[in-house]
Amino acid sequence: MSRHETSPTTVQPASNHRPNACCFCWCCCCSCSWNEDRERAWRASRETKLETIPNCEACAKPTPEEVRGWAQSFDKLMKSPAGRNIFREFLRTEYSEENMLFWLACEELKNECNKHTIDEKARMIYEDYISILSPKEVSLDSRVREVINRKMQEPSSHTFDDAQLQIYTLMHRDSYPRFLNSAIYRSLLQSVSRSSSES
Repeated sequence: MSRHETSPTTVQPASNHRPNACCFCWCCCCSCSWNEDRERAWRASRETKLETIPNCEACAKPTPEEVRGWAQSFDKLMKSPAGRNIFREFLRTEYSEENMLFWLACEELKNECNKHTIDEKARMIYEDYISILSPKEVSLDSRVREVINRKMQEPSSHTFDDAQLQIYTLMHRDSYPRFLNSAIYRSLLQSVSRSSSES
């Protein structure tokens, strides 16, 4: 055996795969210690970087009319802080919460005026949601990625507009119909309807 194969930090699986093959690629599907370390570091940095994005938006309890309105239009759902919260809870069950987090981060960036803060937030958004090295990478087509990469030379509050629209459309087309049929939405609808009939 070579010195490389007997390294004390390497545990060889009983397979025909080349030793440490996963450590030479950028995938995050393998369970080698390099990826575990990277995941730990990413989580630690994410906790500090995304402090500006609340775990849950502050909002009043939605009215029965508001909750029913979410079924009429995705725009109504996304314009309501309570609607975004409940939709985000649903997305978490589908392991696609990063779509909402990315959309919220873009909205926050659009409201920013300070050049230094825009640069900083744009880089955080890029690292957290656009970079292919991020476990929370959102699904974007190559054209939009190229546009972002060009705009990142000189970030602005609208650097991610195309990407944000693409993710909004994805959530609307893909997740929203399932959300309307989900237990989360149906139980909320029953709950607010019951409380309004009792009052």
